[in-house]
Amino acid sequence: MLKKFKDGAIDSVIDEMVEVVQNSKDEIFEISEEARKEHSTLLKEIEITKERVLEYINTGNKLETEVRNSRKKLAEVSKHFDRYSEKEIREVYDSTHLLQTRLIMLRQEERTLRDKRDSLERRLVSLMQTIDRAEDVASKISVVLNYLSDDFKKVNVIIEEARERQAFGLQIIEAQEEERKRISREIHDGPAQMLANILLRSELVERAYKKGNAQSALEEIKSVRKMVRSSLYEVRRIIYDLRPMALDDLGLIPTLKKYADTIADYNNTNIEFKMIGEERRLDSKYEVALFRLVQESLQNAIKHADAKLIQIKMEITKDNITLLIKDDGKGFDTSKKKDKSFGLIGMRERVEMLDGKLEVKSNVGKGTSVIIQVPNVL
Repeated sequence: MLKKFKDGAIDSVIDEMVEVVQNSKDEIFEISEEARKEHSTLLKEIEITKERVLEYINTGNKLETEVRNSRKKLAEVSKHFDRYSEKEIREVYDSTHLLQTRLIMLRQEERTLRDKRDSLERRLVSLMQTIDRAEDVASKISVVLNYLSDDFKKVNVIIEEARERQAFGLQIIEAQEEERKRISREIHDGPAQMLANILLRSELVERAYKKGNAQSALEEIKSVRKMVRSSLYEVRRIIYDLRPMALDDLGLIPTLKKYADTIADYNNTNIEFKMIGEERRLDSKYEVALFRLVQESLQNAIKHADAKLIQIKMEITKDNITLLIKDDGKGFDTSKKKDKSFGLIGMRERVEMLDGKLEVKSNVGKGTSVIIQVPNVL
């Protein structure tokens, strides 16, 4: 009874967390949509204002020409005062004065329109930054939501397995905590830092516009866009690391090829993938487990071994599936057991669940080879 209560309580907490995160995501989406609507309205208003400014400029230029001609006429009348009647003199004077007054009012209205246009453009820039930030935050919330909905839903299963295998359960939980810390660290060092930089850059854009330095503001906007693209790339990479959708859609082999190319590009590392035997779909649990094993091996080779060349070979025969992940990194002494080496512990557990074997060969300065062999279940 106690076990059922605890499991139910955990489910309730998880469901509540998922609901809160989903509501937050919906609210951010609504903010983004409202900002987009206002952005569209501002664009139209800016275009109309620009057209009116242009009309005022053209009208003002014509009026200036009329004022100059009228002044010439007034100068002519003043010079030859005795040739013109009092009525003609007054008409010339009144006409010149009226034209000058109209020109002053027109230029004042033109300046007002220019100020309005500049204000609208500043609001437009601010709105774009709001939209970009909202989309970036929504993307990261999607990562969190996926993590809550997918991985946390398995907590009850993990707890049950931990009760059955208490000796190994604690290591599993600690390994999960390490994974969460890794994801948290990646988000903090990547997208979160970039968001902070984007915020600072947006303030520089605002200052530049207030000072009237449009060119500097434009350069800052370009820089902000690059940061947003980089942040989006980071978020997508983290999502891909959690679970690539291609694994369910295309299968293990295409996903491994794509993952190897992605990791190679991101870390500037040479990764070679070679397939031997028939390329076909495997049982779902085999595809997920083998992908995670390759993923963990690649991360170890890149982060801990400083490898420049990593070779992945996969062979599917009638009886077995064999994986070899070999790197040219700094290697390590396999006789010395490292504290909290949960990466290898997790890998061994996955292989044991598939009734397979895991062998790690390594020497200091001579690289590392990870050999995985599991039975081929047709």
